[in-house]
This record gives sequence, C-alpha cells and structure tokens, in this order.
Amino acid sequence: MQRIARRFSWLFIGLIALVGILCRPSSGYAVTTAANPLCPEEVVFYNPGNGEDIVVPSGFRVSVFVKDLNFPVAVAFRGSARKFDVYVLESGHGLPSRCNDEEAFQLAHPTLSNPFTPDILVFDQSGTKIAPRPLGKPTDARATNETGGTNVFQPHGPAVDIAFENGFDGGRLFATDSNQSLRTTGRNNSSRIVTVNPDTGRVTPFITGLPTGDHPAEQITFKDGWIYWSQGSTTNSGVVGHDNGGGDNQQDIPCQTIKLSDNTFDSGDGHFTSGYSPHNVARPGAIVPAFESATGPGICDGAILRARLNARNPKDTIEPFSWGYRNPYGIRFAPNDHALKGRLLVTENGEDERGARPTNNAPDRLHVAQQNPDGSPDYHGWPDRFGFLDSTQAVFNPVGGPGDDLCGFNAAFSPPCTPASLTRILAEDRPVKPLFAFPPQPITAPLALEPADVAIVGLDFVPDSFVGGPVKRGAALAGREGDFGFSKANGTPEEGHDVQLINFSSADEPLRVNLQRFAHNTTFEQAFVAHTRGINRPVDLKFGPDNCAYLVDYGAVRDFGQSDPDSKFIGPANGPLVQIPGTGVIWKICRTAAQDREDRNDRRNRGDRDD
Repeated sequence: MQRIARRFSWLFIGLIALVGILCRPSSGYAVTTAANPLCPEEVVFYNPGNGEDIVVPSGFRVSVFVKDLNFPVAVAFRGSARKFDVYVLESGHGLPSRCNDEEAFQLAHPTLSNPFTPDILVFDQSGTKIAPRPLGKPTDARATNETGGTNVFQPHGPAVDIAFENGFDGGRLFATDSNQSLRTTGRNNSSRIVTVNPDTGRVTPFITGLPTGDHPAEQITFKDGWIYWSQGSTTNSGVVGHDNGGGDNQQDIPCQTIKLSDNTFDSGDGHFTSGYSPHNVARPGAIVPAFESATGPGICDGAILRARLNARNPKDTIEPFSWGYRNPYGIRFAPNDHALKGRLLVTENGEDERGARPTNNAPDRLHVAQQNPDGSPDYHGWPDRFGFLDSTQAVFNPVGGPGDDLCGFNAAFSPPCTPASLTRILAEDRPVKPLFAFPPQPITAPLALEPADVAIVGLDFVPDSFVGGPVKRGAALAGREGDFGFSKANGTPEEGHDVQLINFSSADEPLRVNLQRFAHNTTFEQAFVAHTRGINRPVDLKFGPDNCAYLVDYGAVRDFGQSDPDSKFIGPANGPLVQIPGTGVIWKICRTAAQDREDRNDRRNRGDRDD
C-alpha cells in the first residue's frame, strides 16, 4: 500500500506541475514545482523569483527578463538602447531521454504547442511578448501549414543559436538547427544554417548537410563578409560508441589528412572501432583524407568553419578556419584594440566518461583561433590532447561510469559497473589511447584551462559601460552550464551552473588572462537541486543595446546524478538527461542605478563622453 501511495503522490505532483507548464503562467505567478509532461514523476523545484539567491559583485543587479520558457539557448537583439526587440531561441528536443520525445508529445497532445520542438519568441525591451505566435515552429498547426518541416525549423532539434548579421542594426536573422537531437539515432548530416524572417518566421535553408551527432552546428558570428560557426564533434572523444545512437550515428570528419594509430576501441559486444570511422569498423594505421564522408568540400567537425555571406551558393565556399576541438561552442571576435587584437575567442567543452573511449577529469578549455598564414586551419590538439596534456596521462583514466560502453551501456543507464566490467575497463580503457599516429601539424595550445565538466558555453565581451569592480575593460563574461552527472563533482564547492568573468591584460601589455566567478547561486548548486531562486543551466550570454548582460538559462535537467545524487532522474528507465519544460529563464544583469550615476560623474570629471 505504501508503494501505491508513493506512486500516486508522484503522479499527483507531476500532474499539478504539468498544468502549470502547459498553461504558461503569466508574469508574477509563482510555480514552485515543474515536471516533464511525458514522465510526470520527473518533478523539480522551480521558482526563479527575481533572482534573489544569485550572487553578483557590488555595483551590479540581477532581475528576471522573461521566465517559464522551454529550453532557451540563445538571444539576439534588434534596435537601439531606447527601443529594441529581443529574439529568444527555444531549442526543442536537445538531450537524450525517452521523456524528451517531441513525437510522443505531439501524439499525446496534438492541440497543444509542443515544448520539445524549436521556435523563436519575440519580446520588447520590457519583456512583453510582441509576436502573437512562435516563429518557425514546425509542430504548431495554428502558426503554420508547413508542419512537414518546410519553411520551419526541423522538428527533432536541437536549434542552438540565432544572430543578426548586422548586430543591433538587424539585417538577416541567422540560426543553426539539426534534426537528430543529441545522441539519438539517424538523420546524420542534418545540421543546417538557416535564415529566419524576423517578422513572419519563415525559415529558409542557407547551408545544409552539416555534421551532427553528439554536437551539431552551434554558435554563429560574423566578420568581413564571412559567417563563422562552431561545428562540434559528432562523438564524445573521436570514436563512435554505443552512446552515439547505439553506434548508428556518423563518425567524425577530419579537416586535414590524418594517419590513424593502430589502436581500436572495444564496445564490449565484439565491436572494435577505430577513430574517425563508422562503428565496428577497425582500420588501424589507415590514412584518412580531409573531409572524408562529408557532404561537400571544406566540411569537417570539431572545428570553426566559415562561408561567404553573400555567395550564390554559400556551401561551395565553406572552409575550416580552425580545428582540433571536441566541442567548440562559444565564439566571439575580440575588439581590435583588445589584448587579443581582434582574434576569435573560443570556448571548448572537454570529454565525458562515456562511450567506447571514456575519459575522466578532462578540462574545458579557452582558445584563440586563427588560420595559418597559408590559409590552412590551425590545429588545437583534439582528440589526443586534452588541454596541455596528452590523453595518455593518468589523470584522464576512466574509473567506470554508467555511460562507459564496457560498463554495459544500455537504454536505462541505471546499473552500475559490475566487478567484471569494471575490471575490463581498468584493463582495456586505461590509459586513454591515442587515435592518431601523429598530429597533422604543430599543436596550438589553449589560452587557459577550465575545471572539468563546467561546460563553458556562450560568451560576450563587455561594453565599457559595464566596467567596474572586478570587471576590467576588455573583459568577457561566459555562461558555464555545469556537468551532466557522468562523473563525480569537480570540487567542493562544485564549479559550474554559473557565470565566469574573464579579464585580460591591456592591449599594450603581454597577454594575460584572469578567471573568476562573476555570478552564482548562494549554495553553488543548480537552483532546482538547492531549492533556490537562481540559476540552473546558463548556456548563453549576450549584451543587449542597453549594455546589460542577458543570461540564457536553459532550465532544469535531471541527469546521471554522479556529481549530485539529488539531480538524478527518478524513473529508472528515463535517463540519461531529462528536460523539464517551462523552467527556462532569461536573466538580466545590469549596473545598479547608483553605480551608473557614479560612473557617469567619473567620466565627466575625466572629460570622457557618455556612452
């Protein structure tokens, strides 16, 4: 009877939370729980308030710009400081779990707007919604007749970034999307770059046939007639394992000709796989030509790619700008008068302990990307260099996580490694063996290292009016999404689920970088875990025309629970990463009014002009 009562209690809580999600509560309505509608037992605390439990330095203030969103991942702005619009991209089905299936939701709730498909919402500068319907949504019959996927985002997702080609001045609105969701099966090479009519929402392909898998086409930026984007690796660490759609998803694509090592990697079921090869294809020592298996020349992954903005066929102009990354995500060009002298700053997410080549303790990285003088891409070391160290260093040895292929990787993601499987992991997967016989060119070292599993993502350089306190001129702010529970916590307190401040030396000094936390929750935990009015998963940060930072918080995600047992998914077959609709927030971080007045007086006393 007690078991039945507990099940009924979970179901009741989930249904109450689901009502709150589907009704999209208006501003000011306090929702204290939320749940996944397909798996209502997956309940989380949700009450962002006005960010009262977020700590920022003195002189800055936090507020909620918009809340109750479905997995927001990016913002773009059009207008001036006095009047501007805010475009918010909701990503749709981005993480692997049966609970996040957009088709199952559509079947169960055909008349409701589907939270697991991508769209764009438009708000004015006060946070009031001004577009009557979501833009580009593929499963909202009220918004479009193009429900089959033409002229809308791809339904399986995820969509990752949006950006206006002329910044605040507008122009074409670009976006990235895919049709596979992460680590699910099939639809290889489905990543795209598209344009979106900012008024009607019509989606038009710009470049198609880009790789996808673990990481699709991601963030966008522009410079000198080129569109640049981060193209993530299709695997966790260069080998197609069971974590890649059971082995059905595509291999990584090199940007230069490579020679494979003699190593192959065991998935535990008789399948042995070489790097940069389809699952269960062993080709030790093979020569792999640049762009092998790509849909066109110049296309590769684990790279920064670029194409001509105004070419008749942009796909024909694709070229790699920089490569040798696992998951390059945030990309932003520094100002010309900056210590980086206009070069491209890149955030990179390090390897997880999962799949056929599991890796523990791999750091995230900050890089400066650039082409070589001969026009070839520079090379940053992945998949055999994790930061400054080779993969074979003992610090990266796997310890036996639930996502390791040799641990018995399966759909439930729940059983721990058995003594026999753990023994096999310690014998076969340690050390983390190299994929290449030798690097394709000299390796460009990272600018700085981040702690393991912080998942540093979107970033932006601060305007001068944001400078003050710990924020120096030329600094950048970056969201750090936090780990997904594949490994133990990275420290006490755990880092991630926060905003990092990156200070640089001045332009006339030798390059130096200083990293420190800028915004975090009072308890150093995800808001839903700690029951605080704060941050869950910050995935992007951009400054608006008003010189405030807009922090995009994806919302609550239940995960493997290795780093925090309270974050683990509840249903034993629901893993590994359960999305909770309606828990996304756009936070706004500005200088305080008193600090603004003080700064203006200081500038006038120095004879400077106001911004």
